[in-house]
Amino acid sequence: MLSAIILASLLFATAQAGKRGLTWTFYNAPLDPGVFNNGDGQVVAIYDYETFSPVSKNGLGGLGFIGMQRCLDCASSPINQLASRQATQKWATVFTLNEPDINGISPSQAAAWYKQNINPLAIKKAFPAVTNSGNAGQGLDWLSQMISACAGGCFADYVNLHWYGQDLASFQSHVQSAHAKFPSFTIVITEFALQNPSGGQSAQVNFFRQAFAWLDSQSYVTLYFPFVATSPALLSSNDPGAVSFVGTGSCLYNNDGSPSAVGNLMF
Repeated sequence: MLSAIILASLLFATAQAGKRGLTWTFYNAPLDPGVFNNGDGQVVAIYDYETFSPVSKNGLGGLGFIGMQRCLDCASSPINQLASRQATQKWATVFTLNEPDINGISPSQAAAWYKQNINPLAIKKAFPAVTNSGNAGQGLDWLSQMISACAGGCFADYVNLHWYGQDLASFQSHVQSAHAKFPSFTIVITEFALQNPSGGQSAQVNFFRQAFAWLDSQSYVTLYFPFVATSPALLSSNDPGAVSFVGTGSCLYNNDGSPSAVGNLMF
């Protein structure tokens, strides 16, 4: 009986584990990621598109860092330092290639690169992060072609999705399509938001409130990271392209470093 109670407790704890994470930017030095680590366990991870820890006023803020080799070989994250950085920093998961489906990297090139550089890491691994483009050779189609090019030789745990669009139903449909297409892998969503909605922050709040609840209920979704863990002022000063594409309403921080209306949904 005791063993059954212990097992049930462990299963309950696993079911309740937080899935939320922070998509951190390189210009976030004034911000504290620990603001979202309030002890309730909902926010558990942070990544910064690099294989070095985020720049912030409080390190990792007590969150689990996930390294990302965002390009084939980056000046900031050299591919020949990937294994040593992982060993030194001891991250348990690696994300790979940021939107290669729209950045001129072919599925076969990505497969060969992945086998050589990612397979040897004895940690959890995610396939490259792909957009939600429905064009042939992009999005899920690109990922399907990469997996075919791998011919069973790419070791991965997660499919990694980015999504920007107009409504919750489209978001849910895309995530469900990815799960149906790649049922052998669980899903991480490392960027998502409404695409510059006319309703601004209030529209983003309404979307994320429903999206978070839905994602928490999907057993095949392991982690999700709303875009983006920064403030409107920092985003506007450093990434005007993102402001044009998404707006500032999805920022998790206010300009004073406190959680925004969207940020408060993370707790």
